[in-house]
Amino acid sequence: MRRLWLSLALAAAVITLVGPVVAALAYSRTPPRYASHTTMGGGAGYGTAGMMNRAGMMGSVWLAGDGTRVTSIAAARAGAATAASPAGLHPGEVIWFDNGFYVELEDAAGNPATEVLVDPYSGAVGTEPGPAMMWNARYGMHRTTADGAVAVSADQARRTADAWLAANRPGRHAEPADAYPGYYTLETPNGRGTVDGMLSVNATTGQVWYHTWHGRFIAKEDM
Repeated sequence: MRRLWLSLALAAAVITLVGPVVAALAYSRTPPRYASHTTMGGGAGYGTAGMMNRAGMMGSVWLAGDGTRVTSIAAARAGAATAASPAGLHPGEVIWFDNGFYVELEDAAGNPATEVLVDPYSGAVGTEPGPAMMWNARYGMHRTTADGAVAVSADQARRTADAWLAANRPGRHAEPADAYPGYYTLETPNGRGTVDGMLSVNATTGQVWYHTWHGRFIAKEDM
């Protein structure tokens, strides 16, 4: 009987010692997933496809959705207008992608102010993830009293964007840049002239951030 108890105690000790080692090996074979990034001109541009799921589609919410599906540019523009009005802003360009609606918000003078998304499933309006959330010096998470140091001109931003596209999206080119507080956003048309995607360039560092979350282009309206 004594030998039996000693054997059981020894087996328990081995399990206690070996268990963490096995768990560590299993963890090392299935590491956690991180957002991908690319480097251009000394800066990193980050993109996470998972940002466009319904639960985490947007950053700060400008207007809560009521569950009504948004199925047209006109409806997306109306929702964005309601959301932006308290801040003294209004929608300019609206682009309909199959993952949702992208809306450029402008100030009273017609200057680009920030970028928002309209959720097609609920009608919610919120700050676009990425540059509008992290780089916008006036409406983003790291807002300042000024619009940030502008070391990169609009022309330089376009050249930087074209170089990034040549390396990462061959056959694409950047349209003229829209200047937001602290960064630029540039559309990237395909060979047929429709919007294939867009990217942003930080006005201080020259970092490139490609917008990976929009999906397929459907229609566009600029007012």
